[in-house]
Amino acid sequence: MTTKHNHISISYCTQCRWLLRASWMAQELLTTFDDEITSLTLIPATGGLFEVRANDELLWSRKEQGRFPEITELKQLVRDTIAPDRSLGHSDKKPSSDNQS
Repeated sequence: MTTKHNHISISYCTQCRWLLRASWMAQELLTTFDDEITSLTLIPATGGLFEVRANDELLWSRKEQGRFPEITELKQLVRDTIAPDRSLGHSDKKPSSDNQS
């Protein structure tokens, strides 16, 4: 059986003191995707940077989105990239064409 190597990286601003947020999100991802993630790296940065990448693909940028991701939406983005057939259980939300607010 061939295992796909999935690497997650979280770049976080040290000036903003976002290490705790980055490490919590890393722990959540590693717990949820314990069979799919083969490595996870926390990358200290500056300038308000907070980005999450899976296999070098940018999944989330705080500067682009204007906010931090909710953990459930981050898990969905990671799942869609590294394990699209995987269910996330009760927190799973599939995209809907229905835009009810």
